[in-house]
Amino acid sequence: MILTPIPLAELPGLSDAFAQALADHPLALAVFARIAATTAFVRGDTIALSTDSDHHAAALALVRSFGMGVIDGPPAKGFTWDGQAVAADMEPSVLIHEIGHFQACAPERRHVIDFGLGAGPETGLRDEAEAVASLGGVAGDLEEAFASLLGILWEAEVGQPAILAFLEQNWLAGGVTAANRAHFIKIVEALAGHGFLSPEGRPTRALREVDDQTFLGPLLVPSPQGAPKAC
Repeated sequence: MILTPIPLAELPGLSDAFAQALADHPLALAVFARIAATTAFVRGDTIALSTDSDHHAAALALVRSFGMGVIDGPPAKGFTWDGQAVAADMEPSVLIHEIGHFQACAPERRHVIDFGLGAGPETGLRDEAEAVASLGGVAGDLEEAFASLLGILWEAEVGQPAILAFLEQNWLAGGVTAANRAHFIKIVEALAGHGFLSPEGRPTRALREVDDQTFLGPLLVPSPQGAPKAC
Protein backbone atom coordinates (compact mmCIF):
# COMPACT_ATOMS: atom_id res chain seq x y z
CA MET A 1 0.00 0.00 0.00
CA ILE A 2 1.48 3.33 -1.06
CA LEU A 3 1.59 5.78 1.84
CA THR A 4 2.97 8.71 -0.16
CA PRO A 5 1.94 8.64 -3.84
CA ILE A 6 4.75 9.67 -6.19
CA PRO A 7 3.75 10.74 -9.70
CA LEU A 8 5.78 8.82 -12.28
CA ALA A 9 6.74 12.14 -13.85
CA GLU A 10 8.66 12.94 -10.66
CA LEU A 11 10.35 9.54 -10.45
CA PRO A 12 13.46 10.25 -12.57
CA GLY A 13 14.40 13.26 -10.46
CA LEU A 14 13.75 11.43 -7.20
CA SER A 15 15.70 8.39 -8.38
CA ASP A 16 18.68 10.56 -9.31
CA ALA A 17 18.59 12.28 -5.94
CA PHE A 18 18.37 8.98 -4.04
CA ALA A 19 21.24 7.54 -6.07
CA GLN A 20 23.32 10.62 -5.26
CA ALA A 21 22.57 10.13 -1.57
CA LEU A 22 23.96 6.59 -1.86
CA ALA A 23 27.06 7.62 -3.82
CA ASP A 24 29.40 6.89 -0.89
CA HIS A 25 28.03 3.35 -0.39
CA PRO A 26 28.89 1.30 -3.51
CA LEU A 27 26.79 -1.77 -2.66
CA ALA A 28 23.65 0.16 -1.75
CA LEU A 29 24.09 2.24 -4.88
CA ALA A 30 24.47 -0.89 -7.00
CA VAL A 31 21.31 -2.38 -5.49
CA PHE A 32 19.30 0.76 -6.11
CA ALA A 33 20.70 1.15 -9.63
CA ARG A 34 19.42 -2.31 -10.55
CA ILE A 35 15.96 -1.36 -9.31
CA ALA A 36 15.90 2.09 -10.88
CA ALA A 37 16.93 0.65 -14.24
CA THR A 38 13.61 -1.20 -14.43
CA THR A 39 11.82 2.11 -14.93
CA ALA A 40 12.39 1.32 -18.60
CA PHE A 41 9.88 -1.56 -18.25
CA VAL A 42 7.07 0.62 -16.85
CA ARG A 43 4.08 1.00 -19.13
CA GLY A 44 1.42 3.67 -18.68
CA ASP A 45 1.42 6.68 -16.41
CA THR A 46 0.18 5.24 -13.12
CA ILE A 47 1.85 3.29 -10.33
CA ALA A 48 0.13 -0.08 -10.55
CA LEU A 49 1.71 -3.50 -10.23
CA SER A 50 1.98 -5.44 -13.45
CA THR A 51 -0.73 -7.93 -14.36
CA ASP A 52 1.00 -8.98 -17.58
CA SER A 53 0.44 -12.67 -18.32
CA ASP A 54 4.07 -13.23 -19.34
CA HIS A 55 5.23 -11.62 -16.09
CA HIS A 56 2.84 -13.89 -14.19
CA ALA A 57 4.15 -17.02 -15.90
CA ALA A 58 7.75 -15.97 -15.20
CA ALA A 59 6.91 -15.29 -11.56
CA LEU A 60 5.36 -18.73 -11.14
CA ALA A 61 8.40 -20.34 -12.74
CA LEU A 62 10.68 -18.47 -10.35
CA VAL A 63 8.57 -19.53 -7.36
CA ARG A 64 8.78 -23.17 -8.42
CA SER A 65 12.54 -22.90 -8.96
CA PHE A 66 12.89 -22.36 -5.19
CA GLY A 67 11.01 -25.59 -4.51
CA MET A 68 7.89 -23.73 -3.43
CA GLY A 69 4.58 -25.25 -4.42
CA VAL A 70 1.83 -23.39 -6.26
CA ILE A 71 -1.87 -23.87 -5.64
CA ASP A 72 -4.55 -22.64 -8.03
CA GLY A 73 -6.92 -19.95 -6.86
CA PRO A 74 -6.76 -16.67 -4.96
CA PRO A 75 -5.39 -16.27 -1.42
CA ALA A 76 -8.79 -14.89 -0.37
CA LYS A 77 -9.99 -18.51 -0.29
CA GLY A 78 -7.15 -19.56 1.98
CA PHE A 79 -3.65 -18.25 2.51
CA THR A 80 -1.00 -16.39 0.58
CA TRP A 81 1.43 -19.14 1.66
CA ASP A 82 -0.12 -22.24 3.23
CA GLY A 83 3.21 -23.60 4.43
CA GLN A 84 3.84 -25.56 1.25
CA ALA A 85 2.42 -23.56 -1.65
CA VAL A 86 1.72 -20.02 -2.84
CA ALA A 87 -1.75 -19.04 -4.07
CA ALA A 88 -1.34 -18.57 -7.82
CA ASP A 89 -3.95 -15.88 -8.43
CA MET A 90 -1.88 -12.86 -7.39
CA GLU A 91 0.03 -10.16 -9.23
CA PRO A 92 3.50 -11.25 -10.41
CA SER A 93 5.14 -8.85 -7.97
CA VAL A 94 3.25 -10.35 -5.02
CA LEU A 95 4.18 -13.89 -6.08
CA ILE A 96 7.85 -12.92 -6.24
CA HIS A 97 7.55 -11.15 -2.88
CA GLU A 98 6.72 -14.55 -1.37
CA ILE A 99 10.11 -15.79 -2.53
CA GLY A 100 11.68 -13.02 -0.46
CA HIS A 101 9.76 -14.28 2.56
CA PHE A 102 10.80 -17.87 1.85
CA GLN A 103 14.45 -16.80 1.80
CA ALA A 104 14.40 -14.37 4.71
CA CYS A 105 12.33 -16.24 7.30
CA ALA A 106 13.73 -18.43 10.05
CA PRO A 107 14.00 -22.14 9.14
CA GLU A 108 11.43 -23.09 11.78
CA ARG A 109 8.86 -20.76 10.18
CA ARG A 110 9.53 -21.54 6.53
CA HIS A 111 6.69 -24.06 6.37
CA VAL A 112 4.24 -22.23 8.62
CA ILE A 113 1.16 -20.45 7.25
CA ASP A 114 2.17 -16.98 6.00
CA PHE A 115 5.64 -17.66 7.41
CA GLY A 116 4.46 -17.19 10.98
CA LEU A 117 4.11 -13.44 10.50
CA GLY A 118 0.35 -13.31 10.78
CA ALA A 119 -2.18 -12.91 8.01
CA GLY A 120 -0.88 -11.17 4.91
CA PRO A 121 -2.99 -8.51 3.18
CA GLU A 122 -4.33 -11.02 0.65
CA THR A 123 -4.97 -13.93 3.04
CA GLY A 124 -8.62 -14.85 3.47
CA LEU A 125 -8.45 -17.22 6.45
CA ARG A 126 -7.08 -14.54 8.71
CA ASP A 127 -7.90 -16.11 12.08
CA GLU A 128 -6.06 -19.30 11.15
CA ALA A 129 -3.01 -17.34 9.99
CA GLU A 130 -2.97 -15.21 13.13
CA ALA A 131 -3.25 -18.30 15.32
CA VAL A 132 0.16 -19.56 14.17
CA ALA A 133 1.90 -16.17 14.14
CA SER A 134 5.10 -16.15 16.18
CA LEU A 135 6.94 -13.02 15.00
CA GLY A 136 5.57 -9.50 15.01
CA GLY A 137 6.30 -5.96 16.09
CA VAL A 138 9.58 -4.38 15.06
CA ALA A 139 11.21 -7.77 14.42
CA GLY A 140 8.40 -8.64 12.02
CA ASP A 141 8.75 -5.29 10.30
CA LEU A 142 12.46 -5.92 9.80
CA GLU A 143 11.86 -9.32 8.26
CA GLU A 144 9.22 -7.75 6.02
CA ALA A 145 11.81 -5.24 4.84
CA PHE A 146 14.27 -8.03 4.01
CA ALA A 147 11.61 -9.95 2.09
CA SER A 148 10.48 -6.80 0.33
CA LEU A 149 13.90 -5.84 -0.96
CA LEU A 150 14.78 -9.40 -1.96
CA GLY A 151 11.53 -9.74 -3.89
CA ILE A 152 12.08 -6.41 -5.62
CA LEU A 153 15.59 -7.45 -6.65
CA TRP A 154 14.25 -10.75 -8.04
CA GLU A 155 11.77 -8.76 -10.11
CA ALA A 156 14.66 -6.77 -11.53
CA GLU A 157 16.58 -9.99 -12.13
CA VAL A 158 13.83 -11.39 -14.36
CA GLY A 159 13.19 -8.16 -16.24
CA GLN A 160 10.01 -6.99 -14.54
CA PRO A 161 9.20 -3.41 -13.40
CA ALA A 162 10.68 -3.72 -9.91
CA ILE A 163 10.61 0.04 -9.46
CA LEU A 164 6.81 -0.15 -9.12
CA ALA A 165 7.05 -2.53 -6.15
CA PHE A 166 9.81 -0.32 -4.72
CA LEU A 167 7.33 2.56 -4.75
CA GLU A 168 4.31 0.48 -3.74
CA GLN A 169 6.19 -0.87 -0.72
CA ASN A 170 7.14 2.67 0.31
CA TRP A 171 10.92 2.54 -0.01
CA LEU A 172 10.89 6.12 -1.27
CA ALA A 173 8.04 7.35 0.92
CA GLY A 174 10.61 9.13 3.11
CA GLY A 175 12.21 10.80 0.13
CA VAL A 176 15.91 11.60 0.17
CA THR A 177 16.27 12.00 3.92
CA ALA A 178 19.04 10.81 6.20
CA ALA A 179 16.64 8.39 7.91
CA ASN A 180 15.44 6.87 4.64
CA ARG A 181 19.00 6.54 3.34
CA ALA A 182 20.11 4.92 6.62
CA HIS A 183 17.23 2.43 6.58
CA PHE A 184 17.96 1.36 3.01
CA ILE A 185 21.66 0.91 3.74
CA LYS A 186 20.88 -1.00 6.93
CA ILE A 187 18.74 -3.52 5.07
CA VAL A 188 21.24 -3.85 2.22
CA GLU A 189 24.14 -4.44 4.60
CA ALA A 190 22.19 -7.01 6.61
CA LEU A 191 21.19 -8.92 3.48
CA ALA A 192 24.76 -8.85 2.17
CA GLY A 193 26.16 -9.91 5.53
CA HIS A 194 24.02 -13.05 5.48
CA GLY A 195 24.81 -13.95 1.87
CA PHE A 196 21.58 -12.82 0.22
CA LEU A 197 23.32 -10.36 -2.11
CA SER A 198 26.25 -10.72 -4.48
CA PRO A 199 29.00 -8.07 -4.49
CA GLU A 200 27.23 -6.60 -7.54
CA GLY A 201 23.98 -6.20 -5.63
CA ARG A 202 22.17 -9.11 -7.26
CA PRO A 203 19.98 -11.49 -5.22
CA THR A 204 21.37 -14.93 -4.44
CA ARG A 205 19.43 -18.11 -3.74
CA ALA A 206 20.53 -18.26 -0.12
CA LEU A 207 18.03 -19.32 2.53
CA ARG A 208 18.30 -18.09 6.08
CA GLU A 209 19.79 -20.75 8.32
CA VAL A 210 19.77 -19.03 11.72
CA ASP A 211 17.07 -18.28 14.26
CA ASP A 212 15.37 -14.96 14.81
CA GLN A 213 17.52 -13.83 17.72
CA THR A 214 20.75 -14.45 15.80
CA PHE A 215 19.49 -12.83 12.62
CA LEU A 216 17.30 -9.99 13.87
CA GLY A 217 18.59 -9.35 17.39
CA PRO A 218 21.62 -7.24 16.46
CA LEU A 219 19.42 -4.99 14.32
CA LEU A 220 16.92 -4.15 17.05
CA VAL A 221 18.37 -0.92 18.36
CA PRO A 222 16.91 0.39 21.66
CA SER A 223 15.12 3.70 21.36
CA PRO A 224 15.58 6.48 23.97
CA GLN A 225 12.39 5.19 25.61
CA GLY A 226 13.83 1.70 25.85
CA ALA A 227 11.65 0.10 23.16
CA PRO A 228 13.37 -1.43 20.13
CA LYS A 229 13.03 0.22 16.76
CA ALA A 230 13.93 -0.86 13.24
CA CYS A 231 16.03 2.11 12.20
